[in-house]
Amino acid sequence: MSKKPNYDFQKRQKELARKQKQEEKRARKREEEQQADATPESAPEALPEPAT
Repeated sequence: MSKKPNYDFQKRQKELARKQKQEEKRARKREEEQQADATPESAPEALPEPAT
């Protein structure tokens, strides 16, 4: 008698892998946004305004 594949287990593992990948992507995007916010070139309001 052969064993039947455990499809529920396979599905759960696939879902967990997908959720982990999505979380890694979110973390990467957060890091990129923080790095972009930290650069002074990205802040145009840091430039002094010309006297009128």
